[in-house]
Amino acid sequence: MHDFFGRMPLPATTASQLPLFHVVGFSGHRQLPDAAGTARAVTRALESLRQEATGEWVALSSVATGGDLLFVAQARALGLSWHAILPLPKAEFASDFTAAEWATTEETLKQAEHVRIITENGSREDAYLDCGMETVNGADLLLAVWDGQPARGRGGTAEVVEYARSLGKPLIVINPDTMETRRENFPQLARADASLTYLNRLPAAPDGGANPFKAPDFIFAFQKKADYAASHGAPQFRRLIVSTVLLHVVATIVAGAALAFDLHLGALPWVKLLCLIGALGVALVLRYHHSHHNWVRCRLAAEFCRSALATWGLPRAAPLFQDLDLPGVHALTRSLHILHSRSANAQPIPMAEFKRTYLEKRIDDQLAYYQRQESRSLPQFTRLKLGFWIATILALSSTLAYAVCHTMEVETPHWVTTTVFYFLPIALPVVAAAFISLISINDLQRRVARYREMRATLEDSRKQVAFCQTWNSLERIVLKTERALLQEVIEWHSITSFTESH
Repeated sequence: MHDFFGRMPLPATTASQLPLFHVVGFSGHRQLPDAAGTARAVTRALESLRQEATGEWVALSSVATGGDLLFVAQARALGLSWHAILPLPKAEFASDFTAAEWATTEETLKQAEHVRIITENGSREDAYLDCGMETVNGADLLLAVWDGQPARGRGGTAEVVEYARSLGKPLIVINPDTMETRRENFPQLARADASLTYLNRLPAAPDGGANPFKAPDFIFAFQKKADYAASHGAPQFRRLIVSTVLLHVVATIVAGAALAFDLHLGALPWVKLLCLIGALGVALVLRYHHSHHNWVRCRLAAEFCRSALATWGLPRAAPLFQDLDLPGVHALTRSLHILHSRSANAQPIPMAEFKRTYLEKRIDDQLAYYQRQESRSLPQFTRLKLGFWIATILALSSTLAYAVCHTMEVETPHWVTTTVFYFLPIALPVVAAAFISLISINDLQRRVARYREMRATLEDSRKQVAFCQTWNSLERIVLKTERALLQEVIEWHSITSFTESH
């Protein structure tokens, strides 16, 4: 079923779950010897896909005469939504059609949930090849109507199939001469998505709050539960790593004290052993505990949903995640983009209302967040840096004092010799190194600088958004702002993933 404007309805979901989408791309010849037979073969292939994988299938293709239009017609007849991908802007693309063909094409394009133009400049042949490659890149599977012959021109079906094979993409190839259908690389077809399944199964947040955005409530509820799970399920890995450093420091100080003060207490070796065993145990937890992965997954989902929600009131779906290729979030970002494409323009809102909501609920909220984070991190960074300098200077002073007294054969009390000359030169460099390690582990120097940069970016964005008078200028600034915020999330992901691997 479609609405009056030809849009697919939103999939049925529970109160806080996102639907899973699969994409079937298409490439095919313009001239088909048996169009009716090819249509039946395409329909059978699409029906088999819907039976084999959970979730909703979305068609992706261009609109050239012949195979493309045939594929779109069969996909739409089966109830699949369709995303169009054009090699050139419409005005240039139209020159490849007769007047009657282009009239049909324009009517077909009205059925597309989303239209993407690949090439704004460059040669026509390159544009067609790029369009075919992007069709493969954006699809889980390529359905090709191909006679097995070499390409008759640049960007032909043969080249598109060859590219899909080079990537190991699943293929369904229909020979338009014999109607033979064969499959390739089908074990690579992802029929479900473990990450989205995990996120969908998270319990709802205790208090979801009011939905200030124009997105459906189930998307807002999904973001809230992912954010709640990330906030309350953080495994405190930085604290665990800090504990390993402190345990090694204690073990070193105990060993240094035993040597400097000639201690032979029976408990000292056991204290050192327990410290080292504790450090090893924490290291094993860091290496094999899976809560870190789930925490990162929930935080990424919460922040990506936050960006999607903030842009939901724009007249068209924002290409926030178009070039994003992070493991574990592909199904999530695709779901958000398709859902937004589906609802764009369905409930237009005044620009003033969108600006007010975006400024208050996105920019101001993020400014407050970065202010809190900087206020929390800066004192910690200052204290640890001060501790490093104090420990370093004391270590240098005690070593210098020992060197001078030893060279000049100065008599010193026993406690000075054992404490200042023997113990402190061993213990203080370890303490100084521990302070530097804590700064590095907590990433404090980068975080403080990054928080200041993000606040400056957001303050500029706030002024620009407030001044915008047109949707186009507003969309550009919103996208620039969201990409900056997403870049911060991706940078965080890289750092935390590196922490997990060690």
